[in-house]
Amino acid sequence: MKKEIKTPLAPVPVGPYSQAVRVGPFMYLAGQGGFTAARELVGEDVGAQTKQAFTNLKNVLEAGGGTLKDLVSVRVYLSDDSEFAGMNEAYAQFFEAPFPVRTTVSAGLGPGMKVEIDAVAVLDE
Repeated sequence: MKKEIKTPLAPVPVGPYSQAVRVGPFMYLAGQGGFTAARELVGEDVGAQTKQAFTNLKNVLEAGGGTLKDLVSVRVYLSDDSEFAGMNEAYAQFFEAPFPVRTTVSAGLGPGMKVEIDAVAVLDE
């Protein structure tokens, strides 16, 4: 059974998608960028945007009964490869071993966006 997860503590989707969907112990989280719940970009710094993206993911996870420790897979999309070091430094503040797997790619993102992050979590049922 598929269950939508949503919270007002993260940006409300602007299209036909959910903040997250839980299927059994799996939670699939939609991409989050550096926007507050009020849809304001936190700034031009990739580190600040990465921290905000993880704050949004954390809030969605908590709405579905999880935490960042439940993440098993993370995908990071960067507007430019040159932003990798700044993203990676901010990213490291959110995890400890065993780390989730990660893929990082360059992608065309919306205006002002330096990073977008989506993830998969496995929660206890």
